[in-house]
Amino acid sequence: MDYKKTYEKWLNSKTIDQATKDELKNLTDQGEIEDRFYKNLEFGTAGLRGIIGAGTNRMNKYTVGKASQALAEVIKDYGKEAMDKGVAIAYDVRNYSDVFSKLAASILAANGVKVYLFKGIRPTPMLSFAIRYLKTQSGIVVTASHNPKNYNGYKVYWEEGAQILDVHANQISEKISKLNFEDINWGSFDDLVDQGKIILIGEEVDEAYYKEVLSRKVNDDVDKNVNIVYSPLNGTGNIPVRTVLDRRGFTNVNLVEEQTQPDGTFPTIEYPNPEDTKAFEYGLNLAKKIDADIIIATDPDCDRVAMMGKKPDGSYYAFNGNQTGVLLINYILNGLKDNNKLLSNGAIVKSIVTGEMAKAICDDFNVSMFSTLTGFKNICSLANIWDQTKEYEFIFGYEESIGYTYGDYVRDKDAVISSMLIAEMAGYYKKEGKRLYQVLYDLYEKYGYYKEKLISLTLKGIEGSMRIKKMMDVVRKEPFESIGDLKVSSVKDYLTDDPLVGKSNVLEYRLEDGSWFSVRPSGTEPKIKLYIYSKDKEEAKAIEKISMIEDVVLGRLNSIE
Repeated sequence: MDYKKTYEKWLNSKTIDQATKDELKNLTDQGEIEDRFYKNLEFGTAGLRGIIGAGTNRMNKYTVGKASQALAEVIKDYGKEAMDKGVAIAYDVRNYSDVFSKLAASILAANGVKVYLFKGIRPTPMLSFAIRYLKTQSGIVVTASHNPKNYNGYKVYWEEGAQILDVHANQISEKISKLNFEDINWGSFDDLVDQGKIILIGEEVDEAYYKEVLSRKVNDDVDKNVNIVYSPLNGTGNIPVRTVLDRRGFTNVNLVEEQTQPDGTFPTIEYPNPEDTKAFEYGLNLAKKIDADIIIATDPDCDRVAMMGKKPDGSYYAFNGNQTGVLLINYILNGLKDNNKLLSNGAIVKSIVTGEMAKAICDDFNVSMFSTLTGFKNICSLANIWDQTKEYEFIFGYEESIGYTYGDYVRDKDAVISSMLIAEMAGYYKKEGKRLYQVLYDLYEKYGYYKEKLISLTLKGIEGSMRIKKMMDVVRKEPFESIGDLKVSSVKDYLTDDPLVGKSNVLEYRLEDGSWFSVRPSGTEPKIKLYIYSKDKEEAKAIEKISMIEDVVLGRLNSIE
């Protein structure tokens, strides 16, 4: 793609508005121009995600316009029934999210596709729920989830309520490749609302969602005065999380005021990702003041949640995604068993880069555990399959990247119900005189010390993209044979070696002692990720193994220029 020609084409286009042209004319850095135009922002199974700005490799009304026109044409290919079922649309707090969502609604409706649009910001899981509740053909949520504040994104869902898989992503991508800006049927939002072609979603859907969440309590005999600090990180979680906690009777919920109001500039943090402990700075300060039991933080679109909990010595412990997942699974399975609700064909689903401690717990409860490629589009695809086959009942799905869902009313990760379950779990064990930190270590004593570490190398721009590709190529062609004194027992390349799970650019190394690590490029950020896992009867030895693997693998990756 000749970025200079494409840049000039935008400047000379009769369709591109003057404000966009002015933004482009004011660019003086040739590298910046190249980065904006050297490729098209790719539409994949995560939809679109990128930096906001003018250019083919940016999130703007023209890239969103093409994606929306392409989606409209795909739905039209499915016939009038699909067009009449329509598309549900939600959006989060990020800059231009409301603009992009109204734009998408206008284009779809102008193409004859019925549209349901939430009136204001909503969590991503509520979009998944709305698709199933309204029985739409598709759905869109405008969000960049936990990406840096200068990003936005556009995720597409299908009729089951899960994000699209390759089959639909490829159909949309093919349509996009054939479109010019002049082909987009832009439409007038206000006129289409007046004509009833865009329907604004009312409180009925919200209330139906809350009813489903609240119906999935595991135990009610818990200490509901458990002292909770909650931060929505200026995202969409404030109202839905507080609504659910309040209706469950958790009245001792203390908000991080600086991070309560929706704000797409995320003024208190550089990176609005609760997976990063820096996001807990304000919450931790409040927790220390009021002697809180737990701290909960949800990401901007409220599909991911992280927590900290008090240790016996009074300090606070940051639970990683694997640990929170293990605690929730153990709590849920025990609760289901105690209440005689544990099904004989119950199943839990995780991603291939998520830890394996939960497998040992599932074995104790005779619950099946399945692994899929990363992303809840893959995790929930099994729930979609089981809807038809009835072979298994989907209980819980999770990823190490702090995404969890319980039950089948949504087909995506859901930080609203996860926050409720964390509060309930903390209250349950508090009534027993235990903190979540102690419960985790009880599980370690029973099943062994499973340790983990995620390392992300951020490599931005064209050069970074090329270097990430080279790293994967080198490690693929010249695989590790040993890590320290531990031999590699097996290597799995998910591009070629596991067709049952699906293809993905992931390399997995298993070591002779049961430790393992995986390397993969991120699908949504300019990063290459290293996932390290170990297990030992002694905690110190398990931690030592993590450090050894990190030193060897990271040293090799960093040496690749």
